[in-house]
Amino acid sequence: MTSDVPVDPTINDAFHQMSALIYAGADAGSIHQALVDAAQRLVEGCDRASLLVRTRDRFVTAASTDDIARRIDQIELEIGEGPCVDAILDEAYQHDADLTTSKTPWPRFTERIVAETPVRSAIGYRLLLDGDKVGALNLFSDTPGGLTSKSADVGAVIASFASVALMAIRAREEAATLRQGLQSNREIGKAVGLLMAAHHISGQEAFELLRSTSQELNMKLAQVASQVIQGQEAQFGGLAGRGQGAPSPTGS
Repeated sequence: MTSDVPVDPTINDAFHQMSALIYAGADAGSIHQALVDAAQRLVEGCDRASLLVRTRDRFVTAASTDDIARRIDQIELEIGEGPCVDAILDEAYQHDADLTTSKTPWPRFTERIVAETPVRSAIGYRLLLDGDKVGALNLFSDTPGGLTSKSADVGAVIASFASVALMAIRAREEAATLRQGLQSNREIGKAVGLLMAAHHISGQEAFELLRSTSQELNMKLAQVASQVIQGQEAQFGGLAGRGQGAPSPTGS
């Protein structure tokens, strides 16, 4: 790839649209799809594209422009070689302009792609997030030599934006997890207080009661706490509706 990539107004417009999608709170699937659609639309010679992302300890196709692009990802993962796999595991950028030649670094991949799909040219870009290898943006052309050095330069710009988009998705997910954790902690604290009042036990004893119930029912602690709160609220509401005043601490 060359170092000086010209700024194309069309690319800028696409980035503005995708940025708006991210900051409007679109779901991760919509953002992933927007990335591969943009690659197909903006990269000269690109007939199809896919996005591989790491989910826990394995890679999955998060988005693709069509079934052929998704199938190529599957083939690479099955045989453990190809431009996209190498881009993730070894190098930042892999480009085979013509898969029909004998000078390919991925003979098994090339043999299957040429035999099973119309694709004849491929590029893989590694996507990094805080130094971690989190996936690859993969571009495919049905024409031998269809993905040129110019195509690679434009694709590199899109891959850079893809890394930023994945970073935004992760930040949003982490914020949501934090909010959920805070809410869970509040509910656990409230449930502990209700159990202390109802059973005249200490805070530690109330927490242990929640924890043991969680284990016995194979439910998350926060779920058990929520059930305790709902039960107490239903009891208070029922007694209030019958005009009997507040219940005794034991709930009897």
